[in-house]
Formats: sequence, C-alpha cells, structure tokens
Amino acid sequence: MRILQLSSASSFGGGERYLVDLSNALNNRDHDVYVVLRPRSPIADQLRVLASRIRTLPLRNALDAPSARALARIVKEERIDVIHAHMARDYSLAAYAARSSKHAKLIVTRHVLFPLNALHRRTLGRASRIIAVSGAVARQLRGQRLVADNKIALVHNGIDVDRYAKACENFDRKEFLRNKELPVDCLLVSSIGELRKLKRHEDFIHAAAITAREVSNAHFVIAGVDTSSNEENRRELIALVEKLKLKDRFHFLGWLNDAEKLLCATDVFVSASASESFGLSIVEAMAAGTAVVATRTEGAQEVVEDQVNGMLVGIENVGELAESIVKLLKDEPLRRTLGTHARSAACERFSLNRMVDEIEKIYWVG
Repeated sequence: MRILQLSSASSFGGGERYLVDLSNALNNRDHDVYVVLRPRSPIADQLRVLASRIRTLPLRNALDAPSARALARIVKEERIDVIHAHMARDYSLAAYAARSSKHAKLIVTRHVLFPLNALHRRTLGRASRIIAVSGAVARQLRGQRLVADNKIALVHNGIDVDRYAKACENFDRKEFLRNKELPVDCLLVSSIGELRKLKRHEDFIHAAAITAREVSNAHFVIAGVDTSSNEENRRELIALVEKLKLKDRFHFLGWLNDAEKLLCATDVFVSASASESFGLSIVEAMAAGTAVVATRTEGAQEVVEDQVNGMLVGIENVGELAESIVKLLKDEPLRRTLGTHARSAACERFSLNRMVDEIEKIYWVG
C-alpha cells in the first residue's frame, strides 16, 4: 500500500511521536510510506530511513491553496492509496488532495481534546475514518456531531514498549545522572512535556518545594522545550523555582533525544497536566517500569488504575500531588510494585504493534 502521512507541526510532541512511530512501523511492514512536512520540521530528523520519501510544502494554514494543489500533485504522481492527516489545520488540504484523486482515501487522527469548528464538518465529511486516540477524544467527537458516529474509530495510542525495556536493561544510572549533572545518590522526580500553561508545570514546582522539605535527597527535573514567544514560559518557571529556593534541586533539561533513559533513571514520574487527551508520556514512563503520579485528566484515567499501576490526584491539587510523591519516595517497595504493574499494563494495552495492526486494518477497510 502507498501511504502518505501529513503534518504541518513545527514542534515535536505526542502527536508527532505517533506519526514517527507509525510511519517507521508501516515502512517495516513493506508499505511505501511518504511524508509531507513543513520545511525544517523536527519530525524529519526522526524519519531518516524515509528521507528519500519526505516532501516539504509551506502548509501555512487550512486555506493554503498552493500547498493543497501541490499536495494533490504529489498524491497523483506517487499513486497514493491513503492520505493520513494529523493536525486540524491540515484536514482541509488533505481533503482537497483526496477529492482530486481517483482512488486515494482520507484518514485523519484526532490527537487532542480541543473542539473542532463547524467548518470541519465538510472536510471531515470526506474522510473514510476519523481515528480517536482515546475514549475521551471519541466522546468529544461524537458530542460535536460533526461526523457520523460510524466514521469514528477508537484506536488507543501505542508506543514501542520494547524500546523502553531495552533502554532499562543494564542501564548505568549513575553515569546518566553524572552526565546530566545530577547527584548520583538522589531520588529523582521527573516530568516530560512542552513548557505550556496547560501542562501545569508550576503545580509540579510547588509540589517539589513541599517534597524537598520532606525528602532531603530528592531532585526534580522537567524535560521539554518552550514553544512560546521568547521562551516566556521557561523564564516564568525558572523564576518560580528561584522564588521557592529550589535552584539547587530543580533542573530544566530541555529537549532530550534519550528521554527513555531519563525515565529509566526516574524514581517517580509526574504528570500535573490540566488536560490530557491520552497521556503519551505517562505510558512511556509506565513502559520503563517507573512509578507514576498523574492528575485525573480524562486521558490519564484511561491509562492509570489508581493505586494499582500508579496514583491519580486532583487537578491543580498541589497538596495531594506532593503527598503522593513523598509517599512513593519514602516507600521503595510500593514504588517497585506500582512500576512493575505499570510496565505490564503498558505492554498488554498500549503496544505499538497493536496500534499499527488496528490502523493498518482501517487503511484496508476504510
């Protein structure tokens, strides 16, 4: 099958990891995979095996007619069977290209919980299937009534669980911590995610201040980039760390190419987000066998079973967040038990192979 993946993303997050893992897996299954991205897209670096099949277009917005026509030409020239779009602003471009083709079908994935607008009724009406990455996303799509219910397919996100298992085998934690300029004997609490308001990193920092008073060797890490103008979010978070006198205990690592190693080194992983459509970083931490504390977002509740394979706390409840972190840091057997159950859940429910099987079936059946 000849498949074209489309994304105008200018930063790398969960949706982009989904596209990369899906594209590489489909390529390994002997499909002909093409990818259309913006120039200088961060996705390209993760798709080097497909470098000869990556095309770049401006993809400025949903009304970028020149990009839509160019995309249609690529679909025709490469005899594409399936166009798979991943961002709302790309749906209309993909729909135009599919309409211009004699046989290409349109598939879109909805990765987030932000509501679509009425204009998407027409573009999504041309899609064979709309894939929701979680039950929460599927419920929102059905609630908006922009497409027929029978066009919505629930396919939970999947990750390469083997990558995390292999990363943690024979892992030299001390060497990793030294390379990141962290104390080798620390208890490490980490969070991974873009430095955006929605992620509520400030709640994590406030919880860290409480935790630091209870656990003397606890250190805290946020790994993620700031996509705001002039990195204002990062500056605000650093100022909060300094205000709370955590400068020597709190660390900002930026973008990590080896994020799986950070998870292997982590004692407690924290997701303090105000909203998660799925919670990909939570599942990644689970796959690494790391104990998780997450806020009760809709996505997290589909992934974490409270007190079984992780802990769930109230959104914006700093006290409850800190209490759970402290409890896990002080109770190593509990950490290990939750981590073991978390790894099992990730392997059983959220494997990449399962996700690709389900999407591949949708490509064939439509």
